[in-house]
Amino acid sequence: MIILKSREEIEKIRVASKYAIEILIYLGQFVREGLKTIELERLCEEKIRKIGHVKPAFKGYNGYPYCLCVSVNDEVVHGMPGERILKDNDIVSLDFGTRYDGFCGDAAITYGIGSIPKRTEKLLAVTEGALYKGIDETKAGKRLHDISHAIQSHVEGAGFSVVREFVGHGIGRNLHEEPQIPNYGEKGTGIRLKTGMVLAIEPMVNMEKGDVVIRENGWTAATKDGSLSAHFEHTVAITEKGTEILSVL
Repeated sequence: MIILKSREEIEKIRVASKYAIEILIYLGQFVREGLKTIELERLCEEKIRKIGHVKPAFKGYNGYPYCLCVSVNDEVVHGMPGERILKDNDIVSLDFGTRYDGFCGDAAITYGIGSIPKRTEKLLAVTEGALYKGIDETKAGKRLHDISHAIQSHVEGAGFSVVREFVGHGIGRNLHEEPQIPNYGEKGTGIRLKTGMVLAIEPMVNMEKGDVVIRENGWTAATKDGSLSAHFEHTVAITEKGTEILSVL
């Protein structure tokens, strides 16, 4: 069931989402060669404590043990912080959710470390661009898969592949709500978008093929062919004033 949100509920999701992106941007200052990924988790926890009135949405969710997802290079999503040391030319996707006054916000950014190759730069730019192509289609009266088609067309037109096993989602009191938002689909299909919907749109894009495998920890998804993967995400609301990106400062 899709839960339409009131203006008051959207404002709470906006606060949660702003904190999510604020913390991701803050963590970006520390993403550098030589850093252990567990340090990003520590910094994230420290920042949450300083803010005081928000909680991490991921920690404990279906048993996930960390506040932050840190996915490096071929890791698509749900990478776990640990002893891995970041290197020059790596890319690292940070995915983070917060909970504020009973409502969730969700965002993701992929950072490049050092002088990443031109094709890697293009992967990040295309993935972020696909996110905004999807947001452009997020309007009352449109169809859900208009979002999906816009993302897929942008990605495949640039020579990359969308991940099909993981999707965007509705968000509100729960981190994951209906509807699911695939990053591929046929324009003009899917449910009709309505005012009051709040959606987490999140293209996950692989440099080569879109196939993924799940690592031994049961959480981390990685590209099957070992190619790089990028991930960007915003929480977006369809309001009576139009489409609003909630996860912005």
